[in-house]
Amino acid sequence: MENPIKLIEKYERNGWPSLKRPDLKSPDGWNLSLLTSLERIRSHSLSSQGMIAYIKDGETLSDVFTMSANGGWPARITTDRPLAAYWDDEIPAWSPDGKWLAFGIKGHVHLVPSDGGLPKKISDFALAASSPRWMPDSNGLILTVERNDADQLLLTDRNGSWPRALTTDTTGDHWDPRPSPDGKKIVFNLRRFDDLNRLDIILLDLATGNQVTLYGKPSTRAISPKWSPDGKWISFISQESGHEELYLIKPDGQGFHQLTKGGQDIFQHEWSPSGSQMIVVVNRDGSFEMTLLETESGTMSNLRTEPGIHLNPNWGADGSFITFEYEGPASPPDLFRLDLTTAKTTQLTFSNPPALQKNRMVIPERVSYKSFDGLEIPAFLYRPVKSNGAAILYPHGGPKDQYGLAWDELAQYFVAKGYTYLAPNYRGSTGYGQEFERANYNDWGVGDTQDCLYGAKYLRTLKDVKPDRIAITGGSYGGYMTVNALSRDPEYLFACGIAKYGDSNLVSSWAQCEKRLRLYTEIFLGHPSANMGIYLKGSPIQDAGNIQKPVLILHGLLDTIVPPEASEEWVEALRREGKTFEYKTYDDEPHGFLRRENLIDVYERMERFLDWYLIPL
Repeated sequence: MENPIKLIEKYERNGWPSLKRPDLKSPDGWNLSLLTSLERIRSHSLSSQGMIAYIKDGETLSDVFTMSANGGWPARITTDRPLAAYWDDEIPAWSPDGKWLAFGIKGHVHLVPSDGGLPKKISDFALAASSPRWMPDSNGLILTVERNDADQLLLTDRNGSWPRALTTDTTGDHWDPRPSPDGKKIVFNLRRFDDLNRLDIILLDLATGNQVTLYGKPSTRAISPKWSPDGKWISFISQESGHEELYLIKPDGQGFHQLTKGGQDIFQHEWSPSGSQMIVVVNRDGSFEMTLLETESGTMSNLRTEPGIHLNPNWGADGSFITFEYEGPASPPDLFRLDLTTAKTTQLTFSNPPALQKNRMVIPERVSYKSFDGLEIPAFLYRPVKSNGAAILYPHGGPKDQYGLAWDELAQYFVAKGYTYLAPNYRGSTGYGQEFERANYNDWGVGDTQDCLYGAKYLRTLKDVKPDRIAITGGSYGGYMTVNALSRDPEYLFACGIAKYGDSNLVSSWAQCEKRLRLYTEIFLGHPSANMGIYLKGSPIQDAGNIQKPVLILHGLLDTIVPPEASEEWVEALRREGKTFEYKTYDDEPHGFLRRENLIDVYERMERFLDWYLIPL
């Protein structure tokens, strides 16, 4: 039997449930309906004809829209694209001539002409396909498919003709293909299975099929290869220096050199149409800022340093303006246009409801504290205007991720209620260099858990926080951190915890999750056959008996990243040990909660749970 564990949507509890507090109300100007009303604008691209394509996450769909880069009313292109997590979705791709738009729907690549029409599936020759990349002739498309347990590249056309295999070897996954301006070559990433911490830059000659490794070093990640407009250079981001910096190399392998040397992680880059400049997104301690780089000299100048997250810069065809996405602690994600001659920024979309705009938003402070071994842990601290004496520690997911100056509506809501909110970037987080990012290799659930526990100790030093009124809550790896912190803390620093789609048994979850997540785990911990001790050491399932505080567990049954069986196994252990818990599953949710009706239910349960266990009657 392929799946002997049959899971259904349910609510279970062991012990008396948390109850709604009739004495506690939503903050003035806030309610959960308003909190979940935002439609996220994201993942945009700009065509050569000045049209923007983007994705909007609504209540039940993540549909594609288009609009002019000059602003105006958007046009809806898709009507049935299922909800997708913003961090796990693709960006719609315009053809070079701006006449066609390619994007994914339900695991297949679809096309629409720029003047409208129903999306046409062009990848029915495969079980699934993704990541369309246009050839310069605006007819050919490179797609990514899985074959023989490896991601491979195929070349088809707008009609979905029988494809030509560009890669066939099974030594690794082939990702992010980029055709040369003349259409004769492509560069792509090779993620080798014999070194999962290595990403190579490969050059493929389309006429001969010959492949050359332009850049590849053991345990070094090189990403985002891109051609200069004249085809003379290939740029990419590498961790070779210890930070993610920009490098250049010629297609013949000559001229390799490091272009940026700022000691900060480069997140994205885009060549200007002339090739003389690039827009570079730089991660400065969790604020993703836009800079203008001169490609000849490497000189950088600031374009936008507003604290927040700038993403996906796109150049206008004449090089006079760029479009980009921006969000910050006080601003949900929207699309903007920056005129490079006048430095004027124009907002193109307006996702923030007027009722939410009237509320006071808190800008978090950058703080840090020392962990058990002296390692400095950076964090973001939200201080409420009027404290209720309670605090929430929020470890992010990943672990290869970072909490930064992004829009966090739930943090703002709880802070408006009076909670102090601390989001630590525990060891293993990105944005602070390779050494910090790899500090939890072969150490999941140990050092990073201590970083969270010492975050609670830091909160105890704040005068407005009561030591016995601190909770921990997180999703994915943050949910795993929650489980660890509650079960592996002899001081019992947390009064309660909320684990959203988290893990507790690394061994069984590795066996049950999809391939890409098994390999993701092996990046950090190796294969369990060789490192079983590390997997067991990182599995708090064996420590369920140590739990003393209530825990709320929430999980979607469509989750393929952290299998829902992980929460089922954890709940079984808690019940066996007689621990207090509440457990709710959702039969139509993947990894993360996307549907508005479910989000409202999740937020209601979280609010009720935290109010009940952290605010005295």
